[in-house]
Amino acid sequence: MLMIEANKLRKEYHIEGVETVALADVTFSIAKGEFVAIMGPSGSGKSTLMHILGALDQPTSGTYVLDGQDISHVSDRDLAGIRNRKIGFVFQSYNLLPRTPAIKNVMLPMMYANVVPAERTERAAKLLTLVGLHDRMGHRSNQLSGGQQQRVAIARALALDPAIILADEPTGNLATTQAEEIMHIFRDLHNEGHTIVMITHEPSVARYAKRVITLRDGRIVSDQKQ
Repeated sequence: MLMIEANKLRKEYHIEGVETVALADVTFSIAKGEFVAIMGPSGSGKSTLMHILGALDQPTSGTYVLDGQDISHVSDRDLAGIRNRKIGFVFQSYNLLPRTPAIKNVMLPMMYANVVPAERTERAAKLLTLVGLHDRMGHRSNQLSGGQQQRVAIARALALDPAIILADEPTGNLATTQAEEIMHIFRDLHNEGHTIVMITHEPSVARYAKRVITLRDGRIVSDQKQ
């Protein structure tokens, strides 16, 4: 079963009459349960591709099918709904509410999805236990280390059982030891069957993935299993 189907994706930006092509003829697919890293130097188009895969932006042309649904040209409102239901985001900067306990940060997506309170609490506790924070549930985000905050962010990304986990430079703000701990969690999630797409520029991080797609100048230059 294919979770992602990208076909001839093209993204153009027009600034003061000048056309810039960020992506050109990008075609690939990702099966359910794959762990894929997308790499490339600055300006390669990987951030643009991440925004399209994350339903944060739409291609100028081409098609993007996520979990069986073509979302290439849907309305912004529909795109927001798809983003909330189908994608679990993990960002470099964590994006947690700073003075809010870890468990409430994890519960937040479930509140927006109208999950009943008792189920929110139970599910959030299970997810924090999954990422090794069973003893930090009541700690506020600003009382946690960077690595612990990223664990909370991973638990939050899993809150609504998304079709894919999209991680954008998830170890970018972490020391080496913390980064390795976070990547071990992603490896374990992959082993449990989760579909993970990770944007990174670090080969030491990409090696945890089972497949690496490399971009240069808006095009795929290699797509290799490892």
